[in-house]
Amino acid sequence: MRELREDERRILEFELQAPRQRGAKEEAIRRSLGMSPVRYHQRLNQLVDDPAALAAYPLVVGRLRRIRDRLR
Repeated sequence: MRELREDERRILEFELQAPRQRGAKEEAIRRSLGMSPVRYHQRLNQLVDDPAALAAYPLVVGRLRRIRDRLR
């Protein structure tokens, strides 16, 4: 299994500690990760399906998968 890149780890670490309020989270994404919220969510959605992300961050990825499955 591949190793997560540093930028992928930063996204998943951010999601562990991210503010839950939308406006605060969007600002924190820009400030902490230097990317737009849209790009952040695109990358996060890719990571949700990545076996390496699941192995490294099972609680975060599992929670995001459950949320995604409920919304389908």
